[in-house]
Amino acid sequence: MEVTAEYVTLAIGDGTSMRGYVARSAGRSPSRGLIVCQEAFGVNAHIRDVTERFARQGFLAIAPELFHRTGPGFEGRYDDISSVMGHMRALSDDGMAADLRAAHAWLTAHSSGGDFRIAAAGFCMGGRAAILTALTVPVACAVSFYGGGIAPNANNPGLLDRIGELRAPVLLFWGGRDKHIGPEQIQAVTEALRDAEKNYINVEISDADHGFFCDVRASYNPVAASQAWALVVAFLDAYTSRHAPGERGDNQ
Repeated sequence: MEVTAEYVTLAIGDGTSMRGYVARSAGRSPSRGLIVCQEAFGVNAHIRDVTERFARQGFLAIAPELFHRTGPGFEGRYDDISSVMGHMRALSDDGMAADLRAAHAWLTAHSSGGDFRIAAAGFCMGGRAAILTALTVPVACAVSFYGGGIAPNANNPGLLDRIGELRAPVLLFWGGRDKHIGPEQIQAVTEALRDAEKNYINVEISDADHGFFCDVRASYNPVAASQAWALVVAFLDAYTSRHAPGERGDNQ
């Protein structure tokens, strides 16, 4: 399926502006929307490719540049984590929430009308941002890949104290060999979701490492990525297809 892609510029509520990479299926009106939340390395070639993959599934997909306040257009190298740390430390939940609201509003304004459902998906830093999206705007569901900082860690207070606000089902992926996110953090996330009686699916792939979905990282695991993609497509179809039950944002 042919895809068209472009950058758009969004006005943010705090007075800043942000680019977003938009992809859609050519020649057809998209029936659903998706916010794609970047890794720490920016809206790079990999994230643009993933955004286009989602477009082939029938989504109007947008990847907002969450580092726009400190590094517009930033694309870091996977072998140079030091280059991204300053941008990550400058992020705030309030600022990201404003960015996510703008991306959600853009999708809504460019929807095909009718029962146009919007979801979120994110990777690494973006895995946390996908959960923040589900806490910020009405989405049908959210997908989080190895989202560091959902549970508290040395660099982040986490989001667990807000889990009760969650109004959408979530799909979580973790790598069993991930040294960045230990089992105690994964357990903290699932216990918080369970205690709050939220709708979630938790998937730990035992032989996968952090970043296993990214096909340009040394940790790429093609089998795990293929298995995860099939689950992602099925999960998104269940909650965003026009025949799906429930209203957008429900925690069905």
